Amino acid sequence: MYFKVEANQGTAAGYTWRLFGGNHELVAWAGESFPSESNARRAAESFKAGAASARFEVYPDAGAHWRWRAWRSSDKVASSGEPFASKGNAERAAENVKSNAGSATGP
Repeated sequence: MYFKVEANQGTAAGYTWRLFGGNHELVAWAGESFPSESNARRAAESFKAGAASARFEVYPDAGAHWRWRAWRSSDKVASSGEPFASKGNAERAAENVKSNAGSATGP
């Protein structure tokens, strides 16, 4: 896994972080935009350091798929990079990020 901090694409201004798997597929992102690259980098470093102790929640999205999000206290700190067809697949993906984000390279 590896982190990247980059400018938002599309109409949203700002920066975000993304976490990619070894296959270069997006597995997580910040779930929000930051006003500067340094703020996005700090958020990525904070998630990396605390992923193993974050609370992960799996939930159904509006499109009849499943997603996960990670929380530290009352703050959402990460979101799934893609929707999942089943709750079990979303749970496995969340556990993978929880277990491996701390050893990811970057940001």
